[in-house]
Amino acid sequence: MTIPRVNLRPDFSVPRVIKGNWQIADDHSSSVRDDDDMHRHMVSFVDAGITAFDCGDVYYGVEERIGRFIERFRRERGPAEASKIAVHTKYIPAFLQEEELRNHGRQTIVDTIDRSLARLKVERLDLVQLHWWNYEIDGNVETALILKELQQAGKIHHIGGTNYNVAELARMVDAGVDIVANQVQYSLTDRRPKNGMEQYCAENDIQLLCYGSIGGGLISSKWLGIPDPGKPTFENVSLDKYYRIIVDFGGWALFQELLRTLDAIGARHGVAIPAVASRYVLDQPSVAAVIQGARHDRHLAQNLKLFEFALDEEDRQAIDAVLARSTGPAGDCYDLDRIEDRDAIENVATDYFDVEDGKLVTRHRDPVVLAEPYGHHIKA
Repeated sequence: MTIPRVNLRPDFSVPRVIKGNWQIADDHSSSVRDDDDMHRHMVSFVDAGITAFDCGDVYYGVEERIGRFIERFRRERGPAEASKIAVHTKYIPAFLQEEELRNHGRQTIVDTIDRSLARLKVERLDLVQLHWWNYEIDGNVETALILKELQQAGKIHHIGGTNYNVAELARMVDAGVDIVANQVQYSLTDRRPKNGMEQYCAENDIQLLCYGSIGGGLISSKWLGIPDPGKPTFENVSLDKYYRIIVDFGGWALFQELLRTLDAIGARHGVAIPAVASRYVLDQPSVAAVIQGARHDRHLAQNLKLFEFALDEEDRQAIDAVLARSTGPAGDCYDLDRIEDRDAIENVATDYFDVEDGKLVTRHRDPVVLAEPYGHHIKA
């Protein structure tokens, strides 16, 4: 099977499924530590046609891991095959450090981009996605223009955004920055891109790269029929984030009705719930690809089935009947998350909810201890 691709620009295309790599960060999962195992599972994605890898400069250890993978892949398969792999990284200046963001300047940007080049062991970054996490602090457009300078210098191929709303995205575009994509959360439980973002992107030759289409794994049969945990305390901050979205969506009961609907649709087409959920997102206007995070390749074959079927009118009507009762989340992309400062309140707990043998259980883990800072900012 050949995975379809979408051209973001004439010289740059993406597969309609991108491998997300937050899941292999040190602070996200303790199960990914062996380079040989990681190399094997990443090769599986490339061989399946998923040649784009998403990461960020603040994902603990991820750029280095991908860099080691690319170096070994280049050695084993040759430069021509390795050149087919594209890494979409992010530039997230002084994350959650307001004073440092206010003092953020050109040299820090240059140093950070150079660091990503070194970590990834490449001569040019395929796509740098800027995430200006605090709109109340000036500097977003100025930073984008410096990234444009680095693009002209050959260090960056293309520039994108992450979690932008329409107003801030438009400021960069109006300043003359060629934004090829905006990475946003988009799923059956979070349809905020419909509140202006889809239309703006269609009018300005920008594509959406969408994370959260399966809610970090919550939108799956694993959680079908499971009682409401009652609070966002899960295995990782991704799941905590998506649980909050479910609350915004209309609550756990409505979410369970959505899962039952998706399960019935999947049964008719011979696919699992995540494939139905991802297919829905791929069918939306201006959506180029969904980003499916993975720490292994065990679900790869099942997830790729989303290209083997199409949602019909009966499917869409069943889904729409549930969505019509949704209460949110409202507003433009990521605005609610900023208003409630959700990035700052996320925390990995030592006791967390999981599912075992079809039942909600509580698990325990040791605290995650990491050296600070990793990629939030450059220190002299």
